[in-house]
Amino acid sequence: MEHSNTLPAAATLKNGTVATLRPLHADDRQRLAAAIRGLDAQTIYTRLFSHRKELTEAGLDRAMRVDDEREVVIVATTGRGADEAIIGGGRYVVTGEGRAEIAFTVEEDYQGQGVAGRLFAALVDRARQRGITVFEAEVLSGNPSMLRVFERTGLPMRKRSEGGVVHLELTLTPSA
Repeated sequence: MEHSNTLPAAATLKNGTVATLRPLHADDRQRLAAAIRGLDAQTIYTRLFSHRKELTEAGLDRAMRVDDEREVVIVATTGRGADEAIIGGGRYVVTGEGRAEIAFTVEEDYQGQGVAGRLFAALVDRARQRGITVFEAEVLSGNPSMLRVFERTGLPMRKRSEGGVVHLELTLTPSA
């Protein structure tokens, strides 16, 4: 897995597409809205655990609001300038001393291309810098591809299943 403490960073995906990993910017609202509108119902369900027909303005407001003390949001984009499009995003939110909950969404056309793994690595770098030692995630048991993303990190992991949801705890060991 590539690690970089510097964002923005270029990442070549498995299909050869060059993506950029960078923090979410204040002017990303329309790009984020377009990315979310483009997701299919199953992707929305596996991320939010509920079916949604459309993104409300309040939901978009929440997605765009980042509390710099408690949250880190990194997006993966393709294109530049007016053609830049968000193809994935990852966010962690601090939930307690040294702990944070992490989640991802990747646009269907880019799933399986390494986007989530690269977002994860970038979020781990930020978390370690901020003293986070444990990431928690909740993944639907019917989402094996996201479970594999976490398993492939190589980090020590505890899993607990309950009612169709897998609760994961990953220990963010110091980088070698």
